[in-house]
Amino acid sequence: MTLWAPLRNLLAATSLAALSGCAAITAVTDAATPLDVYELRAPASIEPSGGRVLARDVIIEIPTTSGALATDRIMIRPNALQAQYLPDVRWSEPTPVMVQTLMLRSVEATGAVRYVGRKPLGVSGDFALVTEVIDFQADVVPETDTANVQITLLVRIVRERDASIVATRRFTAIAVAATTETAVVIDAFSAASDQVFDAFAQWVRSTL
Repeated sequence: MTLWAPLRNLLAATSLAALSGCAAITAVTDAATPLDVYELRAPASIEPSGGRVLARDVIIEIPTTSGALATDRIMIRPNALQAQYLPDVRWSEPTPVMVQTLMLRSVEATGAVRYVGRKPLGVSGDFALVTEVIDFQADVVPETDTANVQITLLVRIVRERDASIVATRRFTAIAVAATTETAVVIDAFSAASDQVFDAFAQWVRSTL
């Protein structure tokens, strides 16, 4: 009896270690599984100004956001207090970087300013756009298979010379996804994005 007990304990420990190893390998395999990548584009509806190019250098700073949105995963909320992500898919960039890219391309599309970029050409630019991403998710409608995609940005135009706020505006759009299937939700994200960034580009042009 006394001789077999240690042996049984050793066999049990070895089995647990083997199972743990299998679990670790499974986790690594899951993490290595490639995800389908989706990318939002600047609205095609933005019309070039067609007039005089403003002698302005505009810097678009990377937006701030909550921790749940500071990722390349695509958020879907089953309720107001819970954040989940669509399985097997991701954005082409983390959400704050993608929003920065969309802002940059949208202002570029207007052709209204001399320079727009993520960093100044010299010591500083003339204006900086400081943004907070408040919403960038699909909210499941209770007791249905539909979702409302909501995008909300709070944008401030700051004059670099004296760090004064020239203008502030909140942009928001909601697009309905008829189902929670990935392709349908992504189409709704695209529709909401087009509304927000078209309005954003026109506002920047008229304000500057």
